[in-house]
Amino acid sequence: MKSPKHSPFVLRPLLLLSAIAAAAALAACGGSDDAIPEGTTVELALLATSDLHQNALSYNYYALAADTSLGLERTATLVKAARAENPNNILLDNGDTIQGTLLGDYQAQAKPIGCASTLAIHRVMNSIGFDGGGLGNHEFNYGLPFLSQVLNTDLGVAGVSKPAGDCGAPKFPVVASNVLNAATNAPILKPYTLLAKAVSAKTPAGATLSLPLNIGVMGFVPPQIVDWDAKYLAGKVYVAGAVETAQKLVPELRAKGADVVVALSHGGLDASPYSPKMENQSFHLAKVAGIDALLTGHSHLIFPAPRETGAPALDASLAALPKADVDAVKGFVNGVPTVMPQSWGRRLGLIKLTLAYQGGKWVVQKDKTQVEARGFKYSDGKTVVDGDAGVAGLIASEHQEAIAFAKQPLGVATDFQMSAYFALVGDVSAIQIVNQAQIAYVKNFLANTSDPTLQSYRSIPVLSCSAPFKAGRNGASDFTDVAPGASAAAPVALQVRNPGDLYLYGNNNIQAVKIKGADLKAWLETSAKQFGQIDPAKTTPQDLVPSYSTIYNFDVFYAEGNALSYQVDVTKPVGARIVNLQYLGQPVGDAADFIVATNDYRAGGGGAFPGIDGSKTIIKSPDANQSVVAEYLKKQAQLSKAANGAGRSWSFVKTATAGPVQLRSAPGKLALAQALGLASVTAEGAPDANGYAVYSIDLSK
Repeated sequence: MKSPKHSPFVLRPLLLLSAIAAAAALAACGGSDDAIPEGTTVELALLATSDLHQNALSYNYYALAADTSLGLERTATLVKAARAENPNNILLDNGDTIQGTLLGDYQAQAKPIGCASTLAIHRVMNSIGFDGGGLGNHEFNYGLPFLSQVLNTDLGVAGVSKPAGDCGAPKFPVVASNVLNAATNAPILKPYTLLAKAVSAKTPAGATLSLPLNIGVMGFVPPQIVDWDAKYLAGKVYVAGAVETAQKLVPELRAKGADVVVALSHGGLDASPYSPKMENQSFHLAKVAGIDALLTGHSHLIFPAPRETGAPALDASLAALPKADVDAVKGFVNGVPTVMPQSWGRRLGLIKLTLAYQGGKWVVQKDKTQVEARGFKYSDGKTVVDGDAGVAGLIASEHQEAIAFAKQPLGVATDFQMSAYFALVGDVSAIQIVNQAQIAYVKNFLANTSDPTLQSYRSIPVLSCSAPFKAGRNGASDFTDVAPGASAAAPVALQVRNPGDLYLYGNNNIQAVKIKGADLKAWLETSAKQFGQIDPAKTTPQDLVPSYSTIYNFDVFYAEGNALSYQVDVTKPVGARIVNLQYLGQPVGDAADFIVATNDYRAGGGGAFPGIDGSKTIIKSPDANQSVVAEYLKKQAQLSKAANGAGRSWSFVKTATAGPVQLRSAPGKLALAQALGLASVTAEGAPDANGYAVYSIDLSK
């Protein structure tokens, strides 16, 4: 929807007409708001999606296979059911919408859509009838000009122009409350919107009234966007603190007639002391007076705890939140109803508000408000809902174009399978090739630079780190798996889709940092936080990896010739787990110099690794890590397990445990673990409520 630049709020035309009609109906019943009987109630359902990441269909473009565990086409079915149950409703999206699948990259980079076209995900959202939305951090991955085009909005940023005419865009207002123009301090989008909704209400006497309700919507993104996408945003925008911004905007919304205020917070729940620079600000945002409901995201988790039969347990990171402030069963954070609907369209958030008219205003009745993160099996705990039959046809051509693009040959074959099913117990088959590509790039950069300072670094060892980005974070089907069945006798030709499977984030650019041995050890200690602390004497089952929510922070290091080695002692507390850190067979001293090839997210401070905050960056490349991997692959005659997939740099300190230690991964992969020589993976158990198989891990092997 096209709207005036920096307009403080927008009333969608159809909703405005319905509100006018509702007001007329109210007048027929006795007049204005003053005539609403004290104690009249309204039940309003806030429906929410978050972190859709261009998963419009139930399809995995990297595996070229259907995936019934995800997709907005199935969320649409949940939306229909929720609307039928709750006639008074609005549907909102919490950002990270336009990027995340090969379809998204195809439409933004491989074959960028023109102004006259609408992104596939937006076309589907328009058909479903979203009422409003916010931005996430990944909305900025393709740059401000692209964002301006696909939102059909002049962002008011110097050097950023929207194509002339009306571009294809969401048919609902998109807000960004805390993203401001660095030159003018003006919001680059509407900081909030006011949605007028005609609702049905009940008087204390049991009569039904039709009346207007105004819902104010704000939206917040993590401040780190200016670091993560500095190549696009530096000097152009800045991000204000969520709490401070909300404290300013809530009174404005109330003054403009908002009966209910909803915050779209693209951040998770972090109960540590507040800072305007917090990545996951939602816990503190819930403390702002006047916010009636909170829609959260970014962490790809489920909140509150899912309700369906056989539902998975609450993620460990959420279960650890202070119970005095967070009710993870009822779905309240600091007294505010709060929902996080996972990611990729796998759940629909529902906040069923009961509002009572008291003292001339609508007041949330918290004891009658219900919160739910509804999954595809919500009805009986077993049956996955079907996709909405009308969705697939809307984007059939884009879908087929993306598949054809994915199948294009890359020009190299591999004699081994590259997977991340057991990356958390040492398999590097899908990680080593990424690290090799990054090392080759940085060494070539240093060899050809004319910068005297960089030339002086040529004798410093170059390491690389990369995380198994697809290792179960988003479900039991979310694992890198390139060239299954490949062998020396039958190499498999790679395709364009495979580098994206090996390195998920196409927006990351390669960078290099110069660090000391002490920094390296601290870096590894932070990566090792992924593991739970194992008690060798405990006889009950223990999870080796309690939460997969931060798998992208599990950096695995590598040096050419496997010159780097280290061990992880999971019986020790966080910060004291890395032992036997060696380079070329010698202990790494605190003062030793290293250069590490990584990405701009990590080099700029992403993940809060001690000392890695942008100050140690020596190379800022314009080339994407994913492209660097693709180009490296193309230059190889053929990939082999010995040369490209067996360079394991780390292992666990051997530990005998009295009880079982468990690892969750995709079902049916025990034979693969054995073929990889992972002796610690000893057995495969039954799947858990999330569909992961539970594998037995013997840490003494």
